[in-house]
Amino acid sequence: MILIEIIDVLKAQPESIRAKVTEVSVDMCPVFPKVIQDVFPNALIVIDRFHLMQLVNKKLNKLRLLFNCKGNERRYLLLRNQESLTEDG
Repeated sequence: MILIEIIDVLKAQPESIRAKVTEVSVDMCPVFPKVIQDVFPNALIVIDRFHLMQLVNKKLNKLRLLFNCKGNERRYLLLRNQESLTEDG
């Protein structure tokens, strides 16, 4: 219900103002892109860094557990650049 109220408030702004919005930062809720496209037709949708990094870290932890990389030294192997890797890690 709150989302509908927010959409109504945003749509109450003149279309000329809404058309000037070029970027909107959101979390990864699947509802937001549809709302943004409707309310701000010229805006690029940008996923905020916090939520993006949260997703990356969750996936990285799954890989770490899958490959049995326990302990900080092995964990950081997954975080290193390919150019920084050596035979010893």
